Amino acid sequence: MRLSLYQPDQAGNVGTILRLCACLGVPLDVIEPCGFPFSDRALKRAGMDYAEMANVTRHASWEAFEAAAGGRIVLLTTKGGVRLDEAQFLPGDILLLGSESRGVPDDVHARADARVRIPQVEDTRSLNIAVAAGIALGEALRQTEGWPL
Repeated sequence: MRLSLYQPDQAGNVGTILRLCACLGVPLDVIEPCGFPFSDRALKRAGMDYAEMANVTRHASWEAFEAAAGGRIVLLTTKGGVRLDEAQFLPGDILLLGSESRGVPDDVHARADARVRIPQVEDTRSLNIAVAAGIALGEALRQTEGWPL
């Protein structure tokens, strides 16, 4: 199981997700360019010292990420056809989240092997990306018995 961020905009969210991944032992892919300078200083506030513990791979582009991807790409999107509670996850899945302001472009959306949405009440747009990552990763780890021992 991996978590991947497509061109993230907010350093604070990435820092929070770094911490999530470090605590759960899940590798993180960051697909650049980012909307902020990817540096220890930018990530330190939310990621704290967990950023040093996280297994992070940076990819210069979508194409570089796609060439390295080894599992199913499961896109978390408000346009997903499958509800999170009805999705079936596999241990080698890559959970992909789009940028906070733009999501992912149509070609990335089309490339995903599965498109999953987190159910929300009517008249709400979307969850914060770090919250969505935690919810989806928790469900995926539960299904695949991937929680740390």
